[in-house]
Amino acid sequence: MPIARVTEISATSSQSFEDAIKQGLDRANATLRNVRSAWIKEQQVRLEGGAVTEYQVNMLVTFILDD
Repeated sequence: MPIARVTEISATSSQSFEDAIKQGLDRANATLRNVRSAWIKEQQVRLEGGAVTEYQVNMLVTFILDD
């Protein structure tokens, strides 16, 4: 039976929430092995002069531990 671990990742993008999620998962896959899922816990934006300048997501990434 595999054992999993969950880690929280925060990622940002100047383009969109979807791009922030993609960047976070790309980085997780480059660092962690056996990434299986992600749960988007929070989304927020940063504003400058009333305009959105940055999208941020906080996600919980689940990966399977090696034997």
